[in-house]
Amino acid sequence: MSAKNEKFYLVSEDFLPDGMKKTLEAKKLLENHKVDSIHEATRQVGLSRSVFYKYRDAVFPFQHMVKEHMITLFFHLEDQTGVLSHLLSVVAQAGCNILTIHQTIPIQGKANVTLSLNTNGMTIEIDQLLYNLKRIDFVNQVEILSSGVS
Repeated sequence: MSAKNEKFYLVSEDFLPDGMKKTLEAKKLLENHKVDSIHEATRQVGLSRSVFYKYRDAVFPFQHMVKEHMITLFFHLEDQTGVLSHLLSVVAQAGCNILTIHQTIPIQGKANVTLSLNTNGMTIEIDQLLYNLKRIDFVNQVEILSSGVS
C-alpha cells in the first residue's frame, strides 16, 4: 500500500477479526520472551504463520504506541526545492527523532509525505509543533494519523 493511501484507525478489540487478535497475542508472547520463535507463538495461540506475517506489521496495541511516544504525521506538500529539508529541520528542532519517512513521487507539483516520529525527547508541545509545521511555505496540509504522545 502506498503512503498516500495509508490511513490509521483506533478500533475496539471487539471489532477485530480473530486473526488480528491472535497476531497481537503471538506478538506479546514473543516480546515477553515466553516463546523462542514465531512458530511456537503461532502454534500456542492457534494461528497460521501466514496470517501472523500478514498482520504483524499492521496491528499494534494502543498501549504500545503510548509507551513508545510515537506519532505519525501526514503532509501534503508542493514540489519546491528545500521544502522537505525545512520540514525535517523543524521536526528535529522540536527534539523529535524521525523513525520513518515515506514520500510519494510528485504528481502535478504535489507530493505526500508521511513521517513517523519518536517524541520522547520533544522540547515543545505537540500543538506548537503542528503550528510550526503548518507555517512552512508550500506545506498545504498537516494531519496526525496516529498518536501515542502522552
